[in-house]
Amino acid sequence: MSSQKFQASTDLFISQFKWHKFVAVGLVIAIWVLYFRISWPDSTSPLPPRPRPAYQSSDSLPLGLFNLTQLLHWPPTPGDGGDLLASTSPQTSTYYLREPAQASYALGGHLEAVLMAKDHRGRPKTHGGDLFRAQLVGPDRKTGVPGDIQDLENGTYLLSFPLLWAGQAQVQVRLIHSSEAVGVLRRIWRDQWATVDFTGYFRGPTGYEESAICNVNPLLMGKEESTCHYRDEDSGELWFCARPPTLPCDSLVEHSGGSYWNVTTAYDEALMAWNVTDKILARGIPIWVAKDNNRNLVLSPEQPCHAGLPASKPSGFYHQGVWHSLSCSGRSFPTADSVLGCLAGREVHMMGDSTLRQWWEYLRDTVPSLKPVDLHVTYQTGPLMAVDTSLGIVLHWRAHGWPLRSLRTPVASLHSVARELGGLAGGPHTVVVLGLGAHFTTFPPSIFVHGLWGSGQPWLHCWPGNLSRSWSSNWPTRATSLCMAATASPSS
Repeated sequence: MSSQKFQASTDLFISQFKWHKFVAVGLVIAIWVLYFRISWPDSTSPLPPRPRPAYQSSDSLPLGLFNLTQLLHWPPTPGDGGDLLASTSPQTSTYYLREPAQASYALGGHLEAVLMAKDHRGRPKTHGGDLFRAQLVGPDRKTGVPGDIQDLENGTYLLSFPLLWAGQAQVQVRLIHSSEAVGVLRRIWRDQWATVDFTGYFRGPTGYEESAICNVNPLLMGKEESTCHYRDEDSGELWFCARPPTLPCDSLVEHSGGSYWNVTTAYDEALMAWNVTDKILARGIPIWVAKDNNRNLVLSPEQPCHAGLPASKPSGFYHQGVWHSLSCSGRSFPTADSVLGCLAGREVHMMGDSTLRQWWEYLRDTVPSLKPVDLHVTYQTGPLMAVDTSLGIVLHWRAHGWPLRSLRTPVASLHSVARELGGLAGGPHTVVVLGLGAHFTTFPPSIFVHGLWGSGQPWLHCWPGNLSRSWSSNWPTRATSLCMAATASPSS
């Protein structure tokens, strides 16, 4: 081959090599640009969330929590034009059995009734949306089951009750809120977005303190640019405080509940006054349920209780103060010794609000060998601990993080549920109980739904006995089932 041909082929090879190298490098650069474009947050979008409709759903929510938002749907609640007497009345509303009354009813059957909502003048309502509660109760008040209510959205409601025990029973209906009062609550959620605020306490190096208003959204406190933003590293949830006069945002050291806002008019308050709220309708319907082959109760299914069981409706009933599940075969622990036998060798983590703290207190007061440990903390927020060293029992409780109405407490003590769950290894001796909800009632339901998802709890399992438990998907071993569902009395 001549030197000219050799040089030409060499130049062609080098040019082709450079071209392929250029293409390869270009592809790598394009991939990196695409990656950062997708994953890097858009600088034109503000970090904090802005107010949004209370029932806005999100495709990013898991199906279970999306269904939860769907369950919050409520029929339209037109106003009464400012006429208080046109609102639903617990004194004039009536109900009756759907079929003619019988001398006795069969155990395991169903009883149906029709509820007619009426206003204070006794006129039938023509739309639904009232919040009624119906139950079938025993004469001793220690026996009862909730009824199912179907709103026909024309002022009529169908009631259905399972007949689960033999003997006397009585239908009882309460008007919790009229449809007009429900409309007031919906308007407050839509227009106010919150009905309470909180206080943050800032401290400088010399001990000088300043305070500021805090809340779940920066626009509730004025201009967004004059707001301190706080992000929980575990859950991603955001919290906001108005910027203190002189101290920096990172000097926030303590938190407390603030004040309730005056968001109602005199007319609103009349719709939600004590004489028309949570009132029993005047007429009760007594019935008699006959035994079935000497059986006094509908028995629970034989399968043991475990996670993932389909929820029954209702989930169960009380009889003589004892809870009976309709989903699985539960156990009751009526004595201190039986409670100890259930708890022996277990570490129980309770996370939530004061509703769950009362359960911790009940166990502490009921079981003499459970000794509380003084951790020198604000009692309202915890953490609280009780132990029985001889049986290896450790019983924890602590409050969830923001939003939390409490006495003044260190911010360092406010742990998100995600943070607590992420620090647990799980295992056969670990039990987790969650009780969240009460401190979210002053905000639209979307705050609660997004808070659950943000807390890193993809699944929420409802357990027999109205217990709830959830876990993070990255737990090495899921916690054992809770075994003390029936230790507390119905009133607790």
